[in-house]
Amino acid sequence: MPEPTKKDETPNGQPEVWSLGEGQAPEDLEKPIDTPPLSTLLIEKPSSATVPVGGDIVFVAKVEAKDLLRKPTIKWFKGKWMDLASKTGKHLQLKETFDRFTKIHTFEMHIIKAKDNYAGNYRCEVSYKDKFDSCSFDLEVKEAEQAQSIDIRSAFKRSSEGQDDAGELDFSGLLKHREVKQQDDAPEVDVWEILKNARPDQYEKIAFMYGITDLRGLLKRMKKMPKEEKKSEAFAKKLEPAYQVDKGGKIRLVVDLADPTVELKWYKNGQEIRPTPKYIFEHKGTQRIMVINNCSMMDDAAYSVAAGDEKCSTELFVKELPIKIVKGIEPVKTTVNERIELECEVSEEGAQVKWMKNGVEVPTGVRSRYRVKSEGTKHFLVIDDASKEDTGTYSVMASGGTSEAHVQVDLKPLKIYQDLQDMTVKLGEPIKLQCEIYPGNVPGRWYRNGQLIQPSDRINIIHRNKIHRLEIATSSLHDAGDYTFVPEGYSQSLCAKIHIIDPPRVHLESLNFPDNTVTIVAGNKLRLEIPISGEPAPRVVWMKGERVILESGHRVRAETHGDQTSLTIEVTEREDSGNYKIVLQNEAGEDTASVKIKVVDIPDAPEAPLVPEVGGDWCSMTWEPPKYDGGSPILGYFVERKKKQSSRWMRLNFDLIKETQFEPKKMIEGVPYEVRIFAVNAIGVSKPSEPSKAFTPLAVTSEPTMLVVDDVTDTTVTVKWRPPETIGAAGLDGYLVEYCIEGTDDWVISNKELTEKTKYTITGLSPGCKILVRVKALNAAGASAPRTLQHSILVKEVVEPPKIRVPRHLKMTYTRRVGEAVNLVVPFMGKPRPKVTWLKDGQAIEPTHVNIRNTDCDSIIFIRKAERSHSGKYEMSVQVENHKDTAIIDIQIVDLPGPPQAVTIEDVWGGNVALVWTPPKDNGNAPITGYTIQKADKKTMEWYTCIEHYHRNCITITELVVGNEYFFRIFSENMCGLSESATQTKKSALIVKEGNSPHDTAQHQYHAQPHSFTLTPTGMQLKTHNFEDHDFKEAPKFTQPLINTFAIAGYNATLNCSVRANPRAKVIWMKNKMTIIDDPRYRMFSNQGVCTLEIRKPSPYDGGMYTCKAINDLGEAQVDCKLEVKGGFTFYELMQRGVPLHLIDKYMNESKTVEQEK
Repeated sequence: MPEPTKKDETPNGQPEVWSLGEGQAPEDLEKPIDTPPLSTLLIEKPSSATVPVGGDIVFVAKVEAKDLLRKPTIKWFKGKWMDLASKTGKHLQLKETFDRFTKIHTFEMHIIKAKDNYAGNYRCEVSYKDKFDSCSFDLEVKEAEQAQSIDIRSAFKRSSEGQDDAGELDFSGLLKHREVKQQDDAPEVDVWEILKNARPDQYEKIAFMYGITDLRGLLKRMKKMPKEEKKSEAFAKKLEPAYQVDKGGKIRLVVDLADPTVELKWYKNGQEIRPTPKYIFEHKGTQRIMVINNCSMMDDAAYSVAAGDEKCSTELFVKELPIKIVKGIEPVKTTVNERIELECEVSEEGAQVKWMKNGVEVPTGVRSRYRVKSEGTKHFLVIDDASKEDTGTYSVMASGGTSEAHVQVDLKPLKIYQDLQDMTVKLGEPIKLQCEIYPGNVPGRWYRNGQLIQPSDRINIIHRNKIHRLEIATSSLHDAGDYTFVPEGYSQSLCAKIHIIDPPRVHLESLNFPDNTVTIVAGNKLRLEIPISGEPAPRVVWMKGERVILESGHRVRAETHGDQTSLTIEVTEREDSGNYKIVLQNEAGEDTASVKIKVVDIPDAPEAPLVPEVGGDWCSMTWEPPKYDGGSPILGYFVERKKKQSSRWMRLNFDLIKETQFEPKKMIEGVPYEVRIFAVNAIGVSKPSEPSKAFTPLAVTSEPTMLVVDDVTDTTVTVKWRPPETIGAAGLDGYLVEYCIEGTDDWVISNKELTEKTKYTITGLSPGCKILVRVKALNAAGASAPRTLQHSILVKEVVEPPKIRVPRHLKMTYTRRVGEAVNLVVPFMGKPRPKVTWLKDGQAIEPTHVNIRNTDCDSIIFIRKAERSHSGKYEMSVQVENHKDTAIIDIQIVDLPGPPQAVTIEDVWGGNVALVWTPPKDNGNAPITGYTIQKADKKTMEWYTCIEHYHRNCITITELVVGNEYFFRIFSENMCGLSESATQTKKSALIVKEGNSPHDTAQHQYHAQPHSFTLTPTGMQLKTHNFEDHDFKEAPKFTQPLINTFAIAGYNATLNCSVRANPRAKVIWMKNKMTIIDDPRYRMFSNQGVCTLEIRKPSPYDGGMYTCKAINDLGEAQVDCKLEVKGGFTFYELMQRGVPLHLIDKYMNESKTVEQEK
């Protein structure tokens, strides 16, 4: 047996093959894939082609892009699913081009150096969005046969190394890489021989056994290989592959046996054939013959003969002779209800014929109108009851010929004695349609609007002789229409029109609204659909009042469609509320109905609220309900407020207020406010009302404090009080004083106009009566609570011993400079009005020198221009009857002092000059506080100050320039300043260098006498004294102590003292033994030993024990004083100042104690 030819081999000697994968069976390779076209995109499709092995071929597909916005997607497949886009390589290339002028995309698939396994079915798919198109085509690769043999196992093994062509159209490159096993030295096996001798169902097992993986390629090669005829051992000559015989003829089947003794059996379709007159078996030597007589179509079968274990087979084809039509059918013309019979005769009895009408086979079933029968060679088509539809061309077909004829069926002539009449019937009444025709035995059918009417319980169809009647017991709307009676077999028909009328009616019960009232929220769309009835369709009119609602309305329109009418309001408004009337009219009558539409909305905004009463942090407000409640009851109100200057509203209640009044609270006193109202119903919240008039919460002041009786006479009572502790933002307009007689409740207003003073005298009282007095503070918010005296006052003047209250600054010497004014006010007490007298140094005061003016409560001494003669002790006497009180006031008028009496040069040595002087005769009526020493060079006589504020009467001037001659002068100083003139030294002091000539020494002696001189042989020598340096160091000592002081709250106060120390002392101020450090309320000064502590705007909290402490290296000293601050503050003011709570509590308790003691 020759070896199969080899395919193209690789350099390694391995054949290259394409695998089809596992998606397609071998027997399906040649079948095209049917893809129903979804749309048409391809204007040129690739077509099937043939290419020789090793040749190139190009498949082209074109898509028109005129209606496409982007490039379509194209895919090329082999078989059913293999996508060739991943198989491109040197044997397969895909290309795309686009022609801008023709707007055509061209897609090409190039197959280069085709191989035989490239053959198969290919598919091209194009898609764009929802469009899809595809095309299938076949590729046939022709291969030239080769004589050389190939190794079947290597030829049909898949590549495991993934060579150049392995991954192009197969999946060998995707297989798991396996190591190449070493080939053993087993003997070569001829697989071709094994496959040739094996059954087809064993091919797969053999291929797997010998490592053949490309089973499909193997099967294709097996089909193409020439088959060798195996020489039979039983048959010398077998049956022919096929035999043919005419129907009714005879056939001989002959085989020649190699062994005549072998038992032989004949089979037909696998069934053994026994000898019969039809089947005759003959023997002629080694030939065995089976004769089949009178062959029929039943003998058309497969025959086989078995000789021992061998068998040969053949197939017998029986050829049937054509049936000819001997006598054809004839044309027929008849009328309806007649019998039609068509007849033909064929050449052979028992032949099969086919009857046709107008080219369509005539149905001959059990329920068919047509009957077919045959008698010998004659065949008949019978129509028992002909109708108009039976008209046509009838034909009969046999295997050897055809015959046809025309059949015409006409209607019988019809006479109408009584035609159908049009009727108008009310709904529910009976309907009777009747006609009379001839001939009377003709049946007919009734139709309504083209639909056949069948009899039922409601419909009765009657046919009596010539009369045909249709009766409907109770008419309905569906019974209206065109009625037709059609006699069977006639072209004529009788027609009538039935018109059903029904009075119109509005079916409001379908709305399911109580009282036919529809409620809707304003702003929503309303579509009210109401069923209506009536035949003919009634004319519908919607009305609101006298206004008709049209179908063409924009916002409100009425529409009617079929059996319902509708009212549509696109955006409902409150004006749409009301009764709507529906009027229906048709020829049967009229009907009306009413529907109430209630449009509910948010309520109108209420009117601006009123604020009748205002408090310190509250107000009372009232308002009226809104004029329109929105069609729904008002559920409550929301209240908002804001500051007048602000734009932010704040809601005051989160639960609805049912009443029309409210009291907002927690407002800031003195700030203008506005309030507004929102009304709420079930639909929502209204718009806000207009803001109320601006109002300012104001509180009345607290009651006046410390109301006491200041004076009582026989007809008047004078009271005084302190302002209220709390005044508030409304301020204080004044006070109202009222009194009533003890035992009555009739309070009388004493002052018709408000008084701003805190003291008032009630006049016009009856002597000896007892009265009660109360005082009210008034402001814009009203009158405060009254402050009432706890006890009644007896209107009777009382003698009060006089008492002089000397002011604190007059208890010490009152000092003024010459020329200044003196104005002293000395208050006193006493009743009745005391007598005041003044004495100076025991003598009466001359009115020309001093002016004195007395009042009921004080005495004023006034000196317009003070002189030193006004100094002295002034004695003031105040006397009431036998009671007397005196006070002495020391007035000191001071002036500038005179110069010192004499200034002498006591000594001169080196660069030093010792000066001595005596105090001035006139000290200016004030102690001398110091001296100012000046020097002047004799050449220039320009004076320079050497030292100021010097306290002693002698001094040594140092650091004088040698060679200069100096004069000196001294000014005296008191509290008024320096003396107007100075006392100058009469002699000058010459500063000479030590060791000069005697002449110079004598000249020096002339000017200044040294303390002692010694005469020596060489001349005179100055003996200098040895002076010891004086120790000026001194421990701190206060020369002026602190004095207990009273301060007025809110006005700055100072504490002063003076200290002497050397070296300079460090000064520390303390309050209540606590050092004052970095407190902005205190300022500390120290100048020339004078120490000052300034307390800025003190409060009662600042009162206490103050200490000034001076410290240096030699010791320390301290002085104390007590500061009392009068004029208290309220609790709120102390809190604003940052005073601790425990100190505020202590202060408030002390204030109450002091008030009770007073």
